[in-house]
Amino acid sequence: MPLLSVIIPVYNEAKTVKQLIEKVHAVNIEKEIIVVDNCSTDGTQKILSELRYDNLKIIYHSSNRGKGASCITGLNNAIGEYVIIQDADLEYDPNDYLVLFDAIKDGSADMVLGARFFKGYKGLFMHVAGNKFLTFMVNFLFCANISDYATCYKLTRRDIFNSFKLKTIGFDSEVEIICKALINKIRIKEVHISYFPRSYHEGKKIRVTDAFWAVLAMFKFRLFGRCL
Repeated sequence: MPLLSVIIPVYNEAKTVKQLIEKVHAVNIEKEIIVVDNCSTDGTQKILSELRYDNLKIIYHSSNRGKGASCITGLNNAIGEYVIIQDADLEYDPNDYLVLFDAIKDGSADMVLGARFFKGYKGLFMHVAGNKFLTFMVNFLFCANISDYATCYKLTRRDIFNSFKLKTIGFDSEVEIICKALINKIRIKEVHISYFPRSYHEGKKIRVTDAFWAVLAMFKFRLFGRCL
């Protein structure tokens, strides 16, 4: 059994996906890499079909079902002791897996978040403002004290991920993960990671409207989380 399952949801990332997978593969951790392509149409699938790594699994969705759906598919096929979700762009540095493991190995936390903004916010203004607001809402609704709820890097054991019984299929999957972690009193620690935000021109996909759905999801999990 590998120590880590890296789940990579992919949709139209032909410009970055090969380099990203090379970076993930190079990290000195025993791991499996699970790529879930969400019916890409830009040549991503051809690039994926040409990759050859013994620890690489590629799963193709027959339709575009959303990032959360890709994460669920990845979890259903994971066998590692720990799981992390990795965006297919180059905003996050896979070498930070080592930083996250250093933070969790002493047993003081069940989940480690890779916090992007400990050393100052950077990126598109609307994304910075949106992250601040949405993180405030999570902290307010769940009496928490985290700095970056929406970080892609949430390292925890696979059995904890599976206990959440994730159902959200869109970008608000990040809301479901953090809300269920807080509802279930999962011990959370944050550590600083590198972050290299990209623009919409470079392929950024999340939109302002996603913030609206995220807030609705927060209230849903606050009111009914133990039943969902």
